Amino acid sequence: MKTAEKIVSELEELNVSHVFGYPGGRAIELFTHLSDSDITVVRPRDEREASVMAEMYGRLRREPGVLTGQGPWIGSLGAIGQMEARLGSSPMVVLTEASERGEYSTLAPYQQARGDYGGLELPKILDAITKEHWFPRTPTETVRSLQLAFKHATATRSGPTAVIFDGDAITDEFDDDSIPGVWDSDRQVRNWTAQPSETDVDRAADRLADADRPVIVAGNGVHSARAYDELEVVADEYGCVVTTSYLGKSTIPEIHERAAGVIGSFGHEGANRAVSEADVLLVVGCRLNPMDTNWQAESFIRPDEQTIIHADIKSENAGWVYPADVGLIGDAAESLSALSRRAPDGDGSSHEWSLSRAADARECFHSSVGSETDSPIPPQRAVEAIEAHMDAETIVTADSGNNRFWLLNYAQTTATGTYFGSGGVGAMGWSVPAAVSASLITDDRVIGVTGDGGFAMTMTALETAVDHGVSPAIVVLNDRSLGMVRQMQSEGSPIDGVEFRDTDFVTVAEGLGANATRVETAAALQTAIGDAFEADRPTVIDARIDRDEEMEETLQSSFYASVGGLHE
Repeated sequence: MKTAEKIVSELEELNVSHVFGYPGGRAIELFTHLSDSDITVVRPRDEREASVMAEMYGRLRREPGVLTGQGPWIGSLGAIGQMEARLGSSPMVVLTEASERGEYSTLAPYQQARGDYGGLELPKILDAITKEHWFPRTPTETVRSLQLAFKHATATRSGPTAVIFDGDAITDEFDDDSIPGVWDSDRQVRNWTAQPSETDVDRAADRLADADRPVIVAGNGVHSARAYDELEVVADEYGCVVTTSYLGKSTIPEIHERAAGVIGSFGHEGANRAVSEADVLLVVGCRLNPMDTNWQAESFIRPDEQTIIHADIKSENAGWVYPADVGLIGDAAESLSALSRRAPDGDGSSHEWSLSRAADARECFHSSVGSETDSPIPPQRAVEAIEAHMDAETIVTADSGNNRFWLLNYAQTTATGTYFGSGGVGAMGWSVPAAVSASLITDDRVIGVTGDGGFAMTMTALETAVDHGVSPAIVVLNDRSLGMVRQMQSEGSPIDGVEFRDTDFVTVAEGLGANATRVETAAALQTAIGDAFEADRPTVIDARIDRDEEMEETLQSSFYASVGGLHE
């Protein structure tokens, strides 16, 4: 069989259910054979949307999402999803090509991206945004590179990998008897789960057991390891408050008695206070980026005064931002399970400080601003309307910008693995294709939340939802501007480019085959989301929010304010 056909056969053996991409260049060879397979091909309107959909597949399945398309566009438009996967630890495999033109490749190249004089150099682009990439030159190398890409995508810290197809190798015959040969995929892609040493576990357990005010910071690594149960057990056994990073939101139900909310610059003041007051911090699967640490506010985390236990799958990340007293190197589920096995007798209920501190912190999820009949809609009330539909069978995807911060503060999750945001690279335009992908690969209801700026970037993903018969509800928190940047303006110092024309998103969405409506009160928004869940196609809800409600003034933490405010 041809190499391209063998690649598709390998994808089937690896249980790939969907491939996201756009036909072009030598990637067409794959699309030709995918039509004869059991794999669902999802072809959005461009490679950016495809890359986000593949990234979301990886987040939800914890198996590589597959992105494919022509090299120059995978390395440009398609970079958005790859960058999010790289910084957000989502497994992804990119199958692309270098648009080689055979004997013409060195003659004032057109599209050619293999790195020759005058052309583009796709390998350098992919080297910058993926964990690993391969540029195989023979059929055997091509198939083996595919297997290694899947292996590396889920090894230690997950992320994107890429294979660049050679123009001839992808169309040549694959030789099953070649030497060296190719192993079976299930054997070649296998990885093993790392766990911390007993010595480190003992030291960490002793520090936690002796703590008076133990606090956990749960990050995206808990999502990656699906370590939700283990997190709750350790919190109960050691009597810990549980806070999360932004990417860690919904690693614990935020209604749990030990949950305190999200830390960070625009996180919950109560969660930030709990971390600051802790005598022992257990950081699990979180690298502690500047947004998490309130841009290193001196009074927030203090390594000279607090004991820090840092559990991460990579040793390089433990103690990276703040010196750690103990490192637990391994999968988050393994590290938490090991701590549980060393827990003292009892259930941690004697830690009255923890339960009281968490209860106080959860008050930050609630706001008294406005009412459900106010028009335009106060953002706090818009989120309350969304929250009314959030449960264990509903996934929320959140875009970047003000909408993200209103959501993380006032949307209180009731179940694990139900809230995902663009927080790796933090690109606008992520939420809508992510919501479509979640609808394609799960049976859950899906609410995609975005601002009007982010929605306009990727609204053509609605057509993909229509094509595949899925029906996410898309809520556009519309302030007719680039809200977060607009609110950075100071009197007498305007910022150009922050105002948008009032686009008729209802007409646009209907033109793409979706249902659509405009709402101007929170009560109407809550009703519209309920109606969207009953629809057989995607629904866009253009929610007109109060553009004068200042996100920074309302939500920035006191720790963040102490270092001067907006660093975005």
